[in-house]
Amino acid sequence: MTDQTVKTEDRKTEERPTTTGERTPVHIGSRAWLAIALGVAAVGWGANQFAPLLLMYRTELGVSNATVEATYGLYAAGLIPGLLLGGPVSDRYGRRRVLVPALVISAIASVVLIFGGSVLALLFVGRLVAGVASGAAFSSGTAWIKELTAAGSGHDQHTGARRATIAMTAGFAAGPLAAGLLAQWAPAPTFSSYVPHVALTLLAVPFVLRTPEIHQGNRSAALWSPLRLPEASRRRFWTVVAPLAPWVFGASSIALAYLPGLVKDQLGDTALVFSAVITTLTMVAGILVQPLARRVSHPDKPYLIATALGIVMGGLVLGAIAAGIGQWWLIAVSAVVLGAGYGCCLVCGLMEVQQMASTENLGRLTAIFQAIAYLGFGVPYLLAIVEHVLPVPVLLLVAAALAILTLAWTAFRAMRGPGRVTG
Repeated sequence: MTDQTVKTEDRKTEERPTTTGERTPVHIGSRAWLAIALGVAAVGWGANQFAPLLLMYRTELGVSNATVEATYGLYAAGLIPGLLLGGPVSDRYGRRRVLVPALVISAIASVVLIFGGSVLALLFVGRLVAGVASGAAFSSGTAWIKELTAAGSGHDQHTGARRATIAMTAGFAAGPLAAGLLAQWAPAPTFSSYVPHVALTLLAVPFVLRTPEIHQGNRSAALWSPLRLPEASRRRFWTVVAPLAPWVFGASSIALAYLPGLVKDQLGDTALVFSAVITTLTMVAGILVQPLARRVSHPDKPYLIATALGIVMGGLVLGAIAAGIGQWWLIAVSAVVLGAGYGCCLVCGLMEVQQMASTENLGRLTAIFQAIAYLGFGVPYLLAIVEHVLPVPVLLLVAAALAILTLAWTAFRAMRGPGRVTG
């Protein structure tokens, strides 16, 4: 079915067939994207609320640092298939049919995590389920926000990318702060920490159900058909975007899941609150850096890529220094810098993807990018294992060196040819 549209200054009018065969106009307002942003933020809340609770579970369950970091990283194992399935399914059947179930599953994951306070295995299950829900929600929700932004107000796809990033990051920031504060001072912390997320996700469902869709889906499209990208775009994706992607959540995961644990003994009873605040500051930095990303971005020069990875490298160097001298305030500074690097990397990647993809494969290509990006969630677990062999400052300096190498490679490949072809 081909929708006929009439675009006005602040909204799009879309005609849809009714059950009687008549066509009823549906107005898409300039704020329609906010409902989807609420849904994406709610799932982001659930994705990150676990981060400050790592210290609590380490004490409550009496498990090692590596085991706790493994529960955190297992989220990516569920998220990647969620992304890879959620993107194509939303391209084929529509965004709503993916995002609404993802919201419900995200709430179920928090219920499972509540029982994980006394059963370690349920923490693994809950994080895995949360990952599946997040993958489906982020791939479909990001594409939906972009489409509503363009249809409702006529803004370009860069605006849609920034709005999607802000929605995810707002949830990433608010979730751990609320969970950490409740875990510190509320009764039954392993229960109360998850209640706000369950309520928020269920609240978002009716708003998402009422939001119109731009992309109605293509039922004839095969879920596993190869991406049909121009050769230049395909080459740019795998040589520029893919190497950048793991640094998105690699940077933020180090900041919020690894660095706070380095000073937990110094902070004593306030370590949990410190972790919650650091997690929030990291995510807020990712939001506030958006104007910088917009100004730095250039259609023909890799300025944003260089800026994003340069910030990540700086944050890792600061983290190495902080780990060496054991200063909590420098850990906080390092986390904020890494948060800024996370925000720049995410916006850069989403902008690249949305310039390469057509409407039919936008969800799928977004899913592939985010799946690669979420591999970074495994970095704290790797660091927790290797720190028994190498000192933490050395580990972080090695990570900084890898960021520099990635910067050099991606900048070189980006300069070889633009490859940002919309098709």
